[in-house]
Amino acid sequence: MRMLLTVAIVATITHAATDTKYGSGVTLEQATKIDAILAAPADFVGKTVRVDGVATAVCAHMGCWIAVAPADNPSGATLRLKVDDGVIVFPMSAKGKRVSAQGVFEVVAGAEAKEAAGEHAHAEPRASKEYQLKATGAIVRGE
Repeated sequence: MRMLLTVAIVATITHAATDTKYGSGVTLEQATKIDAILAAPADFVGKTVRVDGVATAVCAHMGCWIAVAPADNPSGATLRLKVDDGVIVFPMSAKGKRVSAQGVFEVVAGAEAKEAAGEHAHAEPRASKEYQLKATGAIVRGE
């Protein structure tokens, strides 16, 4: 009986600590700090980058974006990770979890920028340009 209980506990712990891969996952070994990207976004436009952090918000309608803050400052500035609608769907349970993601950093302008800013920060864009990581893959830790 004890062995059965031990197996059940180990299975529960292992399941709780599972990482979930979305899209093509993450292949880049080196992460770029979110703070570095936000400090000089123009320097990263068109580059494929990996970011690591904590999901602070998830699109409630389609799961098509998540906001990620640095792991050491979860209440700090966030970077919006946008995916193609329906290709990757982030669950609401990702909020509060550690996330690694990669994709191409891009400029979002015009009406799309206003929509992105409203979704992500619930505020008007601070400039005529907004930026986001067009994510091709992600891993949500401990999901």
